[in-house]
Amino acid sequence: MRFVIIGGDAAGMSAASRARRNDPKLEITVLEQGADVSYSACNIPYNIADPARELDDLVVRSAAAFRDKQGIDLRTGHRVERIDRDARTVHGRRGDGTAFAVPYDRLLIATGATSIRPAIEGMDLPGVFTVKNLEDGRRIKRFLRKRKAERAVILGMGYIALEMTEALVDLGLAVDLVKPRAGLLPWLHRELAKPVRELLEQRGVGLYDGYRVDRISADGDRLTVHAGDLALSADLVIAAIGVTPCAQLAEAAGLELSVGGSIATDRTLRTSDPEIFAAGDCADSYHLVTGAKTWIPLALRANRAGWAVADNVCGGRVELPGVAGTAVFKVFEMQVARTGLSLAEARAAGFDPVEVQIRSRSRAGIYPGARPLYVAMAGDRASGRLLGAQMTGVDQVAHRINAAAVALLAGMRVDEFSQSDLAYAPPFGPTWDPLLVAANQLIKQLPA
Repeated sequence: MRFVIIGGDAAGMSAASRARRNDPKLEITVLEQGADVSYSACNIPYNIADPARELDDLVVRSAAAFRDKQGIDLRTGHRVERIDRDARTVHGRRGDGTAFAVPYDRLLIATGATSIRPAIEGMDLPGVFTVKNLEDGRRIKRFLRKRKAERAVILGMGYIALEMTEALVDLGLAVDLVKPRAGLLPWLHRELAKPVRELLEQRGVGLYDGYRVDRISADGDRLTVHAGDLALSADLVIAAIGVTPCAQLAEAAGLELSVGGSIATDRTLRTSDPEIFAAGDCADSYHLVTGAKTWIPLALRANRAGWAVADNVCGGRVELPGVAGTAVFKVFEMQVARTGLSLAEARAAGFDPVEVQIRSRSRAGIYPGARPLYVAMAGDRASGRLLGAQMTGVDQVAHRINAAAVALLAGMRVDEFSQSDLAYAPPFGPTWDPLLVAANQLIKQLPA
């Protein structure tokens, strides 16, 4: 059987590697348009912050290792342009412009996502960048090595925007962030957002939310970001306003699309064509809380989906339950985490949600280093079910959110979660874990 994979990053190479383990005789071909495969994109901001490191340090496994050690026919510099479903063949061009055609019995589309480039004048100017793949990171590092940059403007205030803010401030740049809507992160409870904003302001970061960028202009090497009456000067501009699924191949082939323009799949990762699978940031998934289709690009999901595709291609039947949107990031010392639905998301999904917000401590109060820790938690008034949780603080946040994520997978009610036997020791938290405190407060707001 011929298993062909379009895309050589997380989902694609996870599928290829697992398929090889499942079936040493399977004919596996991976077609990747770029030169990089199997790398840690999430580490790009941290790599940029360290001038001594090369971006190639983020390559988890080289193309040669896949070819030589696993016998995978990995072809870099091969851009797929068309899928012929009737002939079960993919067509494209190599880097030198010559055409190729590869037949398949089973096909995986793992084309990922691409950075959104706002449709504003000046996005093509030198010194304007996006941050999504290794080549993006290389361009930024080359620019910073050539230029004595002093100021940067970042479009957006999401995960990547805030991580890049930390990286550039650590390099000695003054940074301004600008976005059209008010607030740092639209899903984050306003009380939890306050300490994040305060920390950014303490670090001298300019926050201009509520300003829509009209254009970017250049005067020699100097750039200016124009947003109404606001004009922000910069040596470089980074657009970090989000990503969009790369589903053009699937759409052109007549496959069904889903939320946000992602490729529609069932729980086995099959598309509307049963011989074609889709996985990773190009594909949709099911939300654990709502049961509805969603599109939440996550690294763990991409790798897990790649495994599931490989198992299904090799004769198994693996169904993935879905995602809760669990995520965590840091900006300077502040940690921000979430899982499940925010209050607004829960309302939009048809729940009758109740939310509480509490302030607790990251460690026992008598233990040195205890810091404020903020929790917001939502539950459903009708069923008492836990719907989601958010946390911010400078200590002991990142892994705490995982307890709530497991509770969402299990479909627990708030009262059930409040009985969780969570570990306690003074260096790691108070006797009543902040999540349990929030759950106990939420129970009071729910019908008995």
